[in-house]
Parts: sequence; C-alpha cells; structure tokens
Amino acid sequence: MTTSTAKLQETYNTEGFLSALPVLNETELREARRAFSELEEEFGKKYTQYSLHNVHLQYPWVMGLTKHPRLLQVVTAILGPDVILLDSRFICKYPILASSNTQENEEEEIKENGLPYVAWHQDMRYWGIAGGPVLSVWLALDDSQKENGALQVIPGSHCSGMLPHRQATRPGNMLTVNQEIPEELVQTEEAVFCPLLAGQMSIHDGLLVHASDTNTSQRRRCGFVIRYVPTCAYSIQDPDRPRKFHATVLVSGMDQFNHFSKKSS
Repeated sequence: MTTSTAKLQETYNTEGFLSALPVLNETELREARRAFSELEEEFGKKYTQYSLHNVHLQYPWVMGLTKHPRLLQVVTAILGPDVILLDSRFICKYPILASSNTQENEEEEIKENGLPYVAWHQDMRYWGIAGGPVLSVWLALDDSQKENGALQVIPGSHCSGMLPHRQATRPGNMLTVNQEIPEELVQTEEAVFCPLLAGQMSIHDGLLVHASDTNTSQRRRCGFVIRYVPTCAYSIQDPDRPRKFHATVLVSGMDQFNHFSKKSS
C-alpha cells in the first residue's frame, strides 16, 4: 500500500469512504470468479443476486476473501488491530433483458417489481451496533462502473448522524426492508461515483449515505460486501434494528470483550 496509514485515516475520517484500493491479483481474481460461477450454476442467478448471505462459514474460498491480507491491512488501519467480521453478502446486479429466451418473463417481473436498484440509505440503520463503528467493504468481482450500477456516496455525510428512513416508494429497491432516506434529506448534487476495477475494493463508514442505480448495461456487476467492527463494538436491543449475529469471526488481533457469541480465528 503506497498511501500512508495516516493519510488513509485522514481521508476516511473526513470523507467517510475510500475507493479503488487494490486487493486481488489476477490469479486470485480469476479463481474467485471461477468459484462464484459455480455458485451461480448451482443456485441460479435469481438466488445469487442477493441471497448468498454469510456463506463465508460454508466456503473456505469466501472466508479467504474476508481475511485477505491487503484487505485487512486497510481495515485495521481504520478500525485498529482487533477486528471482527460481522456479516457478509454477495450482491449481483445482472443485466436487464440479457437473453431473448427469457425476455418475456423478465419483462413481466420488471413490471411487477421494478428495476433493481439500492435506495439512499445508511448501513447503521440496519445493524443495531453501538460502542464502535461499522466499516463496509465492497470487493469487486466485476468492473463496477456508472453504467452497471456502481456505488455512489455523499462525501462527509457520515458526520451528520443517523437520518430518518422511510418505506421506499419506488419499486425495485434491493434493500431487504425496503427503506430509503427521503430524497429531500440527501444532498444528491454532491454525490460521487466510486468506480472499481475487478479486484479492487471500496470501504465506507456505516453512517455514510450511499446508493446505487439500476444496471443499464449488458455487463454483470457483482461484488462481495463485508462488514467489520472493532472488538469493542456490541449489539443493542433496538426494535427498529433487530439483528442477530450468528456468523461473526475474529479476523485480526485479540478479542478481550467477547461481545459476540460466536468467534473464531
């Protein structure tokens, strides 16, 4: 990593995110894409779009991604040496109407459910975590560009605290609980895209306001989302943010707090 740790911390603390950070080399990326294609073949694309949740517990190659040295070097520079993997999920935006053979069925589904997108939101709205920050990683298995629905963020918005969320009015929102920050509360004129090449990652703070648009290209946009917390963080009982953490893993350092029931090294 060429950028100094101090500079990474300064930029992250000010902007709330870092982008285009190299993680996987060509061989590692090729192997990860091959392994993911096997999951696509086994489960089908409708499932792999959003339902591969916490499979780091099932597949060693996925666990390997969560503990990749170049990834953890950045994460620990931000969170400190003692870090827990909180949660993981693959997210894929597949091309719309990519195949003429399925076009009729896809058109019907689009009419009913809308085009897939991710509404403006803050990750902390869904996590029920206190005592420390949540850091989210997007590790790109595909190039992630504006055309295929790349991440966009509002720089510095993590400094504004938790914003109100409501039920999304536009169909197609990929967020599990279908919530969004009302657009009048989002400074959309300040939004910036975070394009990534396959093998790169972006990271962002749990309070950073972010979203992603529909994939309007003919290219898949697949990434691996991983959430990390320092070991001092703990879950809270909040009826608005009910979560249980059954897949936590100690990925760096030591855990002297034991706030999560399941840990391994």
